[in-house]
Amino acid sequence: MDLSLLKQKLDNLQQKQSSGGQKTDYTTIFWRPSVGKQQIRIVPSAFDPKNPFTELKFYYGITNKVMISPLNFGEKDPIALFASKLREEYNKENYVLAKKLDAKNRIFVPVVVRGEEDKGVRLWQFGKTVYEELLALAVDEEIGDYTDVASGRDLTVETVGPEVTGTPYNRSSVRVRLKTSPLSEDSKQVQGWLKEQPNPKELFKRYTFDEMKSALEKWLAPEDSHEEGDIISESPTDFDNDPKDLPWEKEEAKSKSKFSLDTSQAKQTKKDEFDNLFNN
Repeated sequence: MDLSLLKQKLDNLQQKQSSGGQKTDYTTIFWRPSVGKQQIRIVPSAFDPKNPFTELKFYYGITNKVMISPLNFGEKDPIALFASKLREEYNKENYVLAKKLDAKNRIFVPVVVRGEEDKGVRLWQFGKTVYEELLALAVDEEIGDYTDVASGRDLTVETVGPEVTGTPYNRSSVRVRLKTSPLSEDSKQVQGWLKEQPNPKELFKRYTFDEMKSALEKWLAPEDSHEEGDIISESPTDFDNDPKDLPWEKEEAKSKSKFSLDTSQAKQTKKDEFDNLFNN
């Protein structure tokens, strides 16, 4: 080994770290419930005081990276356009594939974890089931606004592991505490929590229309990596992945499903469908 060369590489890495190039610790941005019971408080959003929940759409399996949909930013989405085109043909195979191509919704909410107040506001992300539970609590007139900083309510998050769920993944449920309480007795701390929050829309790499179109085109006409038409569904992702990838647990087991766009009514291949929509 060339020790001088290796030392230079080490110096370069350390220099990048000292200049702010160190790897982001996503555990300081995202909160993931552990098995057992934990107390949290949902905090009013710094970006939308009327609604603490941020819904974002993501794609899984088009590439080896999870992609955030441009629809979240009011921009055209080539994958959504292609899925919509498939549905126009009233064909079962196309409809099923279009449904597989639909973006998946994930919800983010700012929380303070009791006993970990020193870590500040972090984002808790979840899917439909927990979201429905939280919305049901929010519209319950007897509970009131559980995010109110003066008279809101803490929530108990109870999480069970794979030995209970029968899947490789944990499952969480929520219930509201009966007693109301302030977010904090420290007014300065409250003001800091209301202002200093991670913005979910700024945490993920955004792809251009052409980049997403290219990714879809490669998926439709793969060369070596996958068989034609394979979709790889959501699979577990850890916090130590690329900072611009999605750092969250997935709710579905990894699987592959193959669908063909060729039918008795439509003889075109998937690539032909793509070309008709985008290139002609």
